Amino acid sequence: MAQFELLLPKMGESVAEATIVKWLKQPGDTIKEDEAVVEIATDKVDSEVPSPVAGVLISQLYQHNEVAQINSVIAIIKTEGEEKEEKRVEQVFEQPTAIKDLPGADVIIPPHSESPKIAPPSAPAIKQGFRFYSPLVRSIATEEGLSQQELDSIEGTGAEGRVTKQDVLEYVRSKNAGQGSSAKELDVDQNNTSKQEATTQEYQYPIERRLSKEHQPVINIGLGDEIIEMDRMRRLIAEHMVMSKEVSVHVTSFVEADVTNLVKWRDKIKSAFEKREGQKITFTPVFIQAVAKAIKDFPLINVSVDGTRIIKKRDINIGMAAALPSGNLIVPVIKNADQLNLVGLSRAVNDLAKRARGNKLQPDEVKDGTFTITNIGPFGNIMGTPMINQPQVAILAVGSIQKKPAVLETEHGDVIAIRHKMYLSMSYDHRVVDGALGGMFLKRVADYLESWDLNQEI
Repeated sequence: MAQFELLLPKMGESVAEATIVKWLKQPGDTIKEDEAVVEIATDKVDSEVPSPVAGVLISQLYQHNEVAQINSVIAIIKTEGEEKEEKRVEQVFEQPTAIKDLPGADVIIPPHSESPKIAPPSAPAIKQGFRFYSPLVRSIATEEGLSQQELDSIEGTGAEGRVTKQDVLEYVRSKNAGQGSSAKELDVDQNNTSKQEATTQEYQYPIERRLSKEHQPVINIGLGDEIIEMDRMRRLIAEHMVMSKEVSVHVTSFVEADVTNLVKWRDKIKSAFEKREGQKITFTPVFIQAVAKAIKDFPLINVSVDGTRIIKKRDINIGMAAALPSGNLIVPVIKNADQLNLVGLSRAVNDLAKRARGNKLQPDEVKDGTFTITNIGPFGNIMGTPMINQPQVAILAVGSIQKKPAVLETEHGDVIAIRHKMYLSMSYDHRVVDGALGGMFLKRVADYLESWDLNQEI
């Protein structure tokens, strides 16, 4: 018999650790090749770790809610075969990506290539004013009564200088032993918010701090009332939404679009498209294409805010909000959407939506969005006021398409006809997007949808 060490796989360039959510196999259970062994969670997505070998699970090296670093051994599997050196197989979720040399581009080193050695950072890993803390680290800090200032002062020993569970526990032990005072002695003007806090856009307010008991209304729980504890993803969504409302000045504009030509076009080509491509074509790829075109016309919608700086994004990465079977929400991102035709957009939309419902998304597939679309039409909603998906500055809600009587101008005079109409609602950050820009952009999206060519080929 031989032993196989199951590693926590790489899950993207930005992910250094993951939380063990649920073991799908227990010690003594038989495991098939490529069968899922454990469910894990990052700050972005939940996913499963499959075993690349068949065998029997001997031991679990991490327990529920413990945080493991990428490439650490999380389980031991006994396999058939001669006794050999313990084997480690590095699983890689992401595919090799060409290295970009344009300004602002991420440099991605293909898997299995030799990475350059980088000295660990001596300062906390804060990138563009944002420091990541895992849910477990936040939970420990809250339980121990650590302030945000104290948490920010802890030097991280994890990847990219991130604070790990052990870093927090060590700090707490030092603090309780009377040795934690030095970390508290921070050079911050009490009459002025520190420069770092001012430029973070307050991205790092944990919901436990912002919605602590002294700020919450008194809730009376009656007999028969059911108490449902938020799951991990719902907590993250709640924190993100509270932060978004705190950071941005939300304004929403509305426009009604006549999409009759678009509806007739889809009815005409959908059967042939499904037969040829093996998948259905929905309206979502068309909405994404219209938004990408409008962003090219009004690039100041494709920005982020960093303190007093406006960061204009080069890439047009469109996120599409997707409802999960659990009732939660996730936003997979179509990268460089402006460079895809309708067939490519349709494939990307169907693939991401399918894998989102099956918890198969990778962390890199839900990051770096520059604009978000949420489709509320399938639920019978005609319009809404969506919350901005930080650090973006705008989000578009598309309502249901309905038949309505409308006045049309013809060469023979005005007539009343049945038309397919829909409302587009866009919330935007009034700090950097004024009503004129927001209104013109939204109208341009509607114009692209209304002027759809009935004879367009796909």
